[in-house]
Amino acid sequence: MLKKYVARLEDPNHPLLGPTLWGLQSWGMWQPNSGQSRIIYNLIHFAALLFLVSLYAELWFIRADPELALKNLSYTMLTTVCVAKAGTFVLWQTYWQDVIQFVSTLERSQLEKKDKTTCTIIEGYTKYSRNVTCFYWILVTATVFTVVFAPLGEFLSSSEQRELMLNGTIPFPEIMSSWVPFDKTKRFGYWFQIVEHSVICLYGGGIVANYDANTVALMSFFCGQLELLVANSKRLFSEDGKLVSYSEAMERIKQCHMHHLSLIKYSKIFNSVLSPVMFLYVVICSLMICASAILLTKGTTTTMQRMWVAEYLVALISQLFLYCWHSNQVYFMSERVDRGIYESEWWQCGVRLRRCVVLLGGQLRKTIIFQAGPFTNLTIATFIAILKGSYSYYTLLSKNEG
Repeated sequence: MLKKYVARLEDPNHPLLGPTLWGLQSWGMWQPNSGQSRIIYNLIHFAALLFLVSLYAELWFIRADPELALKNLSYTMLTTVCVAKAGTFVLWQTYWQDVIQFVSTLERSQLEKKDKTTCTIIEGYTKYSRNVTCFYWILVTATVFTVVFAPLGEFLSSSEQRELMLNGTIPFPEIMSSWVPFDKTKRFGYWFQIVEHSVICLYGGGIVANYDANTVALMSFFCGQLELLVANSKRLFSEDGKLVSYSEAMERIKQCHMHHLSLIKYSKIFNSVLSPVMFLYVVICSLMICASAILLTKGTTTTMQRMWVAEYLVALISQLFLYCWHSNQVYFMSERVDRGIYESEWWQCGVRLRRCVVLLGGQLRKTIIFQAGPFTNLTIATFIAILKGSYSYYTLLSKNEG
């Protein structure tokens, strides 16, 4: 059913990015037009930034309680990532527009030629991107509902705790723990925070789902275009088993050269806006995987809290894995893209064409890889290293507590 809904969001001007651009625009990150709506969305983003400040303030006040601080740290770090994704997307809107415009323009021009191989490859990675988008939306929706309804589940899970809450002996459970300039344990303050935190969860969920789905779609685009470049390189000098003319072969070499140059150029722009956010995300993931493991193994943690932490941990690892996996796929494909020309009929061509083949091969040896800041690349090896590091931190902290 979700796939049918996503199909309604298709945009002929953006063959790949129609649904993700709709999501980005709905949550105020994609702002192609100026006007009152842009001002309203930017005010919402600014309000989210102020809420993040309140989370850090609360974290300072509760620093003496390690368990409560760890739980609050989970929300604080997740909100930090959400604000960073929304803020950088808005601030670097021009660069995002350049990349998105390039992707859509290139795909439209390729589809207009109605080449069978080209259409098959584009349809393949477009369908894959739609599946990833649906998965992201489902994953984030489940996370948001789990977070929002966790206090209700905690309230209903134990009759003894429920009586203590109703008697005022212990406070009612919260969605998050943020600082406010009034008593948040009383009726008005408590319900104000419940509404505020529910709205923030919806906001943050939309930011994460749409930003990540758009990013993975763009990574799939670069991977698919490199695959298309391999296919075009194989048929540089022949078509249906027959050699093409010298002028046609030169034109195909030129097109492959320009195709790869444009992919390199816009992948660097894409990496420049993605890399700072991913650096922050990698650092936070390393900390939060460790913190979540500690919360899961604490004896004082309730069953509902453990369920929330487990779901949060799965979502965290899944998002990091998808980033590293797709970036690794792009790198792997860019490593082998130059092999396509050597699988063509270059050996049947003259010396002048062979020289052009050597020059094209040198260009295609340039690889594409996305980074998390200046220190590490987004690869499967990085993902495994993060998990190993988090486990090492967890083991160290567990021994210190013991």
